[in-house]
Amino acid sequence: MRLGFYENWLSAAGLRDGTIGLGPLSAVLSFLRQEEGEAYRVITTRAGEYAAEWTVQAMAPPHRAFMSSTPEWLRQRLVLRLARQIVRSSHGGSRAVSRLRQGTADVEVTASIFCTVREPVLHPLCGFYAAALTRLCELFDLNGRAEVVACRGTGGSTCVIKVAILGHDQAGLPAADAPEPPAARGRLIT
Repeated sequence: MRLGFYENWLSAAGLRDGTIGLGPLSAVLSFLRQEEGEAYRVITTRAGEYAAEWTVQAMAPPHRAFMSSTPEWLRQRLVLRLARQIVRSSHGGSRAVSRLRQGTADVEVTASIFCTVREPVLHPLCGFYAAALTRLCELFDLNGRAEVVACRGTGGSTCVIKVAILGHDQAGLPAADAPEPPAARGRLIT
């Protein structure tokens, strides 16, 4: 991969501060999609994780503490609200609508910057959002995993990310078999 080439177009500070324009971002995403191997998936997944972490770090400490202390049923909804915020901030034209039923959320993303392609591709391109949702769940002690089930880049009308969000008391496992809490994996919440 041509790291120097991409660094010329993007910088970590610019990505974090939201000062990179639509043109350079679209160009880099287009170039990444043409790279051989897993470069596009790896980079957009990592970017989604960073976006989640930066969003949580930017929250006022009392707000983070409040979210962390809420009951799991409310925390699920608050995490989905944060995810919608990440979608909006990723591209001004992007929007997300989420529906949560019995521990499963469907997040529908319209006008995704990642999925704007001239011709349909074989693999979903909106892994950024799935990675951000998964990381948000980890950061707020929810046992959640997101996956892309529909993508505008593959010919769908919108992108849909399905998230199984199960709290530790909803995981259906005996307490001794419950999964290790995210705190052991570098949790940001204080």
